[in-house]
Amino acid sequence: MRGKLWIRFSPLFSKRYVSTCRNFSMSPSSSGSVIQPWLFVGLGNPGEKYQSTRHNVGFDMIDAFAQSQGISMTTLHFKALFGEGMIDGVPVLLAKPQTYINLSGESAGPLAAYYKLPLHRVLVAYDDTDLPCGVLRLQPKGGYGRHNGLKSVIYNFRKNREFGRLRIGIGRPPGQMDPKAFVLQKFNKTGRERIDSAIKEGTDILKMVVTKGLTEAARLANVEQKYKHLVSHDEQF
Repeated sequence: MRGKLWIRFSPLFSKRYVSTCRNFSMSPSSSGSVIQPWLFVGLGNPGEKYQSTRHNVGFDMIDAFAQSQGISMTTLHFKALFGEGMIDGVPVLLAKPQTYINLSGESAGPLAAYYKLPLHRVLVAYDDTDLPCGVLRLQPKGGYGRHNGLKSVIYNFRKNREFGRLRIGIGRPPGQMDPKAFVLQKFNKTGRERIDSAIKEGTDILKMVVTKGLTEAARLANVEQKYKHLVSHDEQF
């Protein structure tokens, strides 16, 4: 079954290969039920300049999850670093758009369309200034707030907002600091420790999404996160 489902991606696609990949969502399980893949997309900016910045925690989350599941993220596919694997018999697709964060939808939209995925099988991980640093929130849908990367994703999903989100809290900028400058800075030591801890928790949450479904995963994860790090948004990390 796995041999039929999973063929490693290469830069050049044969007609037979493309046909196989696009039919992931129609592949039957051993019980005869239809298996639909999950697509997890992490938002961030490409390049060494932006590594470890607040705006790149979505990339960090996907990297950590890929490593935890032994999934390689070295293929370039639809303007994204891409990887694929299986978790408990469920196909999982991972993507980090390389378009720069504000154009992330130019990658996420075509990927979801290519694999014929309903948006309830798509989850986007991204930084969120409305949550304290290190706090996670899993949601089945929502708006984009002030996040232009998420705005691009919604636009390229034909303005459909009913896809999953893993919000990764980075806290708010201090005083009158420009939010654009804030998200492009790196964390201080305490902030980095909190984010690293959150990312470890996030890898467990993403696996739970695959095995238990988004609704149940959100119920369990959000209860644990509710009272985490009861600090002021103004405390800087």
